[in-house]
Amino acid sequence: MAQPHRTSIRFRLNDQTVELSGISPDLTLLDWLRLDRRLTGTKEGCAEGDCGACTVLVGRIDNGLLSYETVNACIRLAGSLDATHVVTVEYLNRPDGALSAVQQALVDNHGSQCGFCTPGIVASLHALWLAEPTPTEADIERQLQGNLCRCTGYEPIVKAAIAAAKTIPAADNDRLVADYDATSEALNEFADGARVTLEHESGTTFVPADVDDLAALYEAHPEATIVAGSTDVGLWVTKHMRDIAPVIHIGHLEELKQIKIDETGITLGAGVSYTSARGALVSVFPQMAELWDRIGGEQVRNMGTVGGNIANGSPIGDTPPPLIALNASVTLRKGSGHRTVALADFFIEYGKQDRQPAEFVESIFVPALEEDVFFAVYKISKRRDEDISALCGAFHVTTDDDGAVVSARIAFGGMAGTPKRASAAETALIGQPWSWDTIQAARAALAEDYQPLSDWRASAEYRMLTAQNLMIRFFLETCGASARIERHPALAEV
Repeated sequence: MAQPHRTSIRFRLNDQTVELSGISPDLTLLDWLRLDRRLTGTKEGCAEGDCGACTVLVGRIDNGLLSYETVNACIRLAGSLDATHVVTVEYLNRPDGALSAVQQALVDNHGSQCGFCTPGIVASLHALWLAEPTPTEADIERQLQGNLCRCTGYEPIVKAAIAAAKTIPAADNDRLVADYDATSEALNEFADGARVTLEHESGTTFVPADVDDLAALYEAHPEATIVAGSTDVGLWVTKHMRDIAPVIHIGHLEELKQIKIDETGITLGAGVSYTSARGALVSVFPQMAELWDRIGGEQVRNMGTVGGNIANGSPIGDTPPPLIALNASVTLRKGSGHRTVALADFFIEYGKQDRQPAEFVESIFVPALEEDVFFAVYKISKRRDEDISALCGAFHVTTDDDGAVVSARIAFGGMAGTPKRASAAETALIGQPWSWDTIQAARAALAEDYQPLSDWRASAEYRMLTAQNLMIRFFLETCGASARIERHPALAEV
């Protein structure tokens, strides 16, 4: 039986059904909204997914249920929208024309000055209410990590979010809640299992029907750019003006979004977003929680994928160091064939991974922690939230009953052309007592493992000294000392 095929994508935009064909592979959702549909409430600020002025909601059927997430329209590619519901700020007021609870609370609490960032903040807070009707202040702050406001200040915005949660309207006063069943039915009809091919003079966009179809398409077009969340590829378009055609979108493939947990560890499909992965990873590796909440803002965590962070091979990606320290492996697929590679061996040199033409990352396996293992990960960046790492260090050490180090896995990002293990430091630890003198020897050995570069994020000297100091911090924390930043109880209500 021939595979179903379409030459257009179908989705909902607010209350309308849209069918698009012949669009450019590098067309962003933001440009399409503003230039084609004249929905100018969604703003362009940074064009790289940092400021949140372009925030919209995108709904998709996930495991049979319709859910909405915030995304950065400036780097979301329009070709990825098949079988989704795109919601802009113009559609977030009530059906009778009155302001929504979030919008009214921002007015009442003076949560807007120039107003440029406000539409994105409205979208983010509306999404928070849909997911959590009674958010805590910590929930609100985390939700707003990806929304920059330069002039209002966050205190009145947070107060508005708290006030909105206390005055949430009835379901029939919110369009998305009232239309939930009808929207779900429409999106299920759009998801017909067909391959989509969009031809344009600047190149072709493919939306594969399933993972088998992805493998076949990639074999036929090994030069194609695979796009999951576009948090990296989007910047190739908006900042570097790169030609990314042909493009294969994979963010919709349910087979790549599966999460499996058993006694051996966690298996993540390569298309699992940071947001979706958080619960599973943190339940097994609670030491990952702080790092995970500092990966981009909420919009980036909703769009970006663990597999994409690994596959692009960035030396400053946040996920490879802890996953290498945990002895993770990746399963690669080419056509119908599979092979598994230790993540530590996947990165060869800057811009080069152990990946053959037409081979893609299909899943990541992370072994469970054994008992009495010391494990920690630390991210160092200029800004605490929503910033790229200057360096990221992860430590995994086991000791025997006598306190001697049995095994050590230490990995850093930002210290070399790839995420890389610290083999000399590991050697200095193994077989030695877990002591201050041993840590000092391993700290010195880091200079044999890395020759970091200086750039605008950090100097080589800073990177080396900080990496060495992180080793001391890790040791002290295993001995019961605390070096984490915590909000003082007296400031909790400020």
